[in-house]
Amino acid sequence: MDIKLDKKNVTGPIREYVYQTLKTYILNLKLEPGRAISESEISEWLEVSRTPVREAFLKLAQEELLVVYPQKGTFVSLIDLDLLEEGRFLREHMERAVVRLACNVMNRDTLLQLETNLKLQGISVEMKDYVRLYELDEEFHRLIFRGCNKERIWNSIQQLNADFNRIRILRLSVNMDWDRIIIHHTHILEAIKGKNEERAERIMTEHLHLVIDDANELSQKYAEYFKKK
Repeated sequence: MDIKLDKKNVTGPIREYVYQTLKTYILNLKLEPGRAISESEISEWLEVSRTPVREAFLKLAQEELLVVYPQKGTFVSLIDLDLLEEGRFLREHMERAVVRLACNVMNRDTLLQLETNLKLQGISVEMKDYVRLYELDEEFHRLIFRGCNKERIWNSIQQLNADFNRIRILRLSVNMDWDRIIIHHTHILEAIKGKNEERAERIMTEHLHLVIDDANELSQKYAEYFKKK
């Protein structure tokens, strides 16, 4: 693993950039579950002092993305299926409510942004870029929250969605049935435009269950990534 800090893009505190960089690598499974990491290793990779790395480690540990074992070291946390279900439960109930609201309050500018996002998702599928597809998927949902003036709720959800998001990336990396994701998004947008609350909620629920449907199979195929019960 070779992580480099692009200092040209650093506009705020180094500690925040280090934190966001490590979090992105963990969520994208570039720092895979169960992997041992150290402050000195990350400090060398990113070419920064150990202080911002230590601060990032503490923050990531609070978010349960890192776990510290005395006398052993620091490790990327394993995916916990219980936490995955908890995150899905929260996100599903919030998104069902917000997508119904979107059917009544979504403005034209946000609808255009969602349409543009869908086109970019199609390009990502053509390029077989699952990381970019994941990013656009996240942005699609965030836009719906923002269009309903509920973006702070979206940001709060993300704090409890680490395992849900990691398994989404894992699923995308091994499952090429990406068109189904775009079909769901297309139908959600159509329902919002048509102000059809029931259809929007139903499709959103089905969409968020895609991950759960594959979770057990993935936990068997990649057992080393998952916390044992």
